[in-house]
Amino acid sequence: MVHVLSSRTLLHPTDPERSRAFYGGQLGLAVYREFGTGPERGTVYFLGGGFLEVSGRSATAPSPAVQLWLQVEDAAAAHEELRAKGVEIVRAPVKEPWGLIEMWIADPDGTRIVLVEVPADHPIRYRPGI
Repeated sequence: MVHVLSSRTLLHPTDPERSRAFYGGQLGLAVYREFGTGPERGTVYFLGGGFLEVSGRSATAPSPAVQLWLQVEDAAAAHEELRAKGVEIVRAPVKEPWGLIEMWIADPDGTRIVLVEVPADHPIRYRPGI
């Protein structure tokens, strides 16, 4: 088996500066590291247990098959904060039939991002009997 030491999701945006303003400014992700120079330089953000790298440039928007799943402490608070920062809310927080509270936003290239709140009593937080 491959021994994975670290991981990151790579995004090659159509407008790197606009994407850095979104991920760093509007979402408020902390920078792990930066590399290179100029507008297509790389910026790697902390993303919970992983990393998100925004680097290079693409002539086309990403596939709708690519989406990001980000767990947040409080989806309602995230909704208010992001709305106040001008982030496009695709769907406000909703408690799903499977018990998670999910809201949807999109980055400047249209990459869908689901912000998920896991309620304290949800099975994903614990395993009964263990």
